[in-house]
Amino acid sequence: MTSSHRLAVLRAITLGAALSMTAGIAFAGSNNVSADQIITALQPKPLTRSLSAALQADPAAKAKEASFVQTLRNRKTRSLSMTEREEIADIAATKPNIDLDIQFDYNSAEIRTASMSSVQALGQALSNPNLKGSTFIVAGHTDAIGGEAFNQGLSERRADTIKKYLVDKFGIAGSDLVTVGYGKDRPKDPNAPMDPINRRVQVVNLDTKAASK
Repeated sequence: MTSSHRLAVLRAITLGAALSMTAGIAFAGSNNVSADQIITALQPKPLTRSLSAALQADPAAKAKEASFVQTLRNRKTRSLSMTEREEIADIAATKPNIDLDIQFDYNSAEIRTASMSSVQALGQALSNPNLKGSTFIVAGHTDAIGGEAFNQGLSERRADTIKKYLVDKFGIAGSDLVTVGYGKDRPKDPNAPMDPINRRVQVVNLDTKAASK
């Protein structure tokens, strides 16, 4: 089996495990999400025997991913290239994640008062011993109203706002929060790109060490 074939098989197995890790998160997108619900969504689940074997069989792929993630720490959101954003999205697809319905003022990165409870719940969750110290992606998304460049910048500013709040209010290390903006490119509901449901913040746990214990 060639190295490229092994990598393709690994990705397929990993994606299958990811679907099981992220299944059942029906509360994602709720304004009333709790810290416990966020912890449950982001905490790695035990690896299947097949996935454990696949990861051990291709340590180079795992090392490459870890090296890439390391380059993201302390990076400014706007410094990320399109290629890097896509690579982040590919990695995020295989990790525990949750979509939070965090609303902002119109054309603004100011968090709406009604969404503060979700942001505070996120801060409490990431401060929990089960998650504290992991590296997380904080990804901003917009709906499809407006131009490409405007929405890209807006999504980046909103992701930065969430990071700043978590650092300032909960003392979470800034280097543990990787912010990225996707503008309107990755709607939650592709069939309704202008729907408010697409305006969200996705949080992804990049550290799955607990899953292999």
